[in-house]
Amino acid sequence: MNYPNFWKRVLDLVLSVLLFLLLSPVFLILYFILRIHFKSSPFFLQVRPGKNGEPFQIMKFKTMLDKSELDGHHNSDEKRITTLGKLIRKSSLDEIPQLLNVLKGDMSLVGPRPLLPEYLPLYNPEQARRHNIKPGVTGWAQINGRNAISWEQKFEYDVWYVNHLSLGLDLRILFQTLWNVLRGKGVSQHGHVSAGRFTGSGDLARENVAEF
Repeated sequence: MNYPNFWKRVLDLVLSVLLFLLLSPVFLILYFILRIHFKSSPFFLQVRPGKNGEPFQIMKFKTMLDKSELDGHHNSDEKRITTLGKLIRKSSLDEIPQLLNVLKGDMSLVGPRPLLPEYLPLYNPEQARRHNIKPGVTGWAQINGRNAISWEQKFEYDVWYVNHLSLGLDLRILFQTLWNVLRGKGVSQHGHVSAGRFTGSGDLARENVAEF
């Protein structure tokens, strides 16, 4: 029984249960505050590709207004995110519900972040290897810049993690993630609420720009 195929799941279950119990008061407080704040469900649910590209529904705390609540000229992320949402996102508290995804087995605590399904055909063969393992709540790319680095650099970090997956590396990433969260480091690209859209690399990127 090696680490990637057995003990990694054990670590996920043990730590996610402990973390959820520890953070349950925060979870409940945010649940009620956001339900009042948005006057609707406090959760953001979206289909994302998991291991081998299999779809699952990711769960996060809501930080933005729905596009239907704004007119078409003001529905960018910068316009949709609320002041409370910015505070929650900066502290990464919006990620707490993903512990439930880990318990279900859709995600791991550590792994490449699950991105949008429409990105799947845009990856080159090397980048696509990020889907050889379960996506994570945090990962090697997140502690090395998160949304403040380019997509290509992010995918290089993801594939490097797939190639070097180990208990020691996972523990290093978890501790560094906690430190980064406490410092509010690398939450978003400069001048943007979230990372820009991925349009492909190299020739593929140029084709997508031309079509756009």
